[in-house]
Amino acid sequence: MSVIDEICTAFERRGQETYGEGISQLEHAVQCAAFAERDGADAALVTATLLHDIGHLLHDLPADVADSGIDTQHEASGSAWLSRHFGLAVTEPVRMHVAAKRYLATMEPGYFDRLSDASKVSLRLQGGPMTATQAATFAAEPFFTDAIRLRRWDEEGKIFGYHGPALDHFLPQVQACLA
Repeated sequence: MSVIDEICTAFERRGQETYGEGISQLEHAVQCAAFAERDGADAALVTATLLHDIGHLLHDLPADVADSGIDTQHEASGSAWLSRHFGLAVTEPVRMHVAAKRYLATMEPGYFDRLSDASKVSLRLQGGPMTATQAATFAAEPFFTDAIRLRRWDEEGKIFGYHGPALDHFLPQVQACLA
C-alpha cells in the first residue's frame, strides 16, 4: 500500500470523528490546508498542515480521550510516522505545532483567551503555556516560523459548515513532498 493510500485509509477510518470542535478530523485537516494554500504556503507546509493531526488518526484510543485527562502526544506520533515518508519540512512543523500553541499562549497577549474550550483543555494536558526560557529555546528552533504559521491555520480551521476543497485536492502536493 502506498503512503497516499495509507493516509486516505486513516482519514476513511477515523476522519469523521469529531474532537471537541464541532467538526470532523477530516473537515479540520482540509480547512487548515486550504487556509495554508490561500496564504501562499509551499507544498511542504500545505502537506504538514493537512497532516498535522494524523497522530489522532493512527491510534485506537477514543476520540474524546482528552476528556479523560490523557494527552495522546499526537504531534510526536504523527511526526514519527510521517518521517518514514517525508522530510523535515513536513515533519518538523507537525512535531512542533503543539509547542507552537504553548509558545503563543505565553508570548501573545490574548491568545489563550481566543482558544476554543477543547484547545484550552488540550493545552493544559500538553504542559500549559511555556516558561520564558522554553519560549526562547523554541523560537530558536529551525522551522519555528512554519510551526507558528501551521498553528494559526490550526486555530482558524474549525469552521462549522465550511465548504472548501476535498482531500483529493491536496494529494498531488502530498505526493510531491514524498522523500
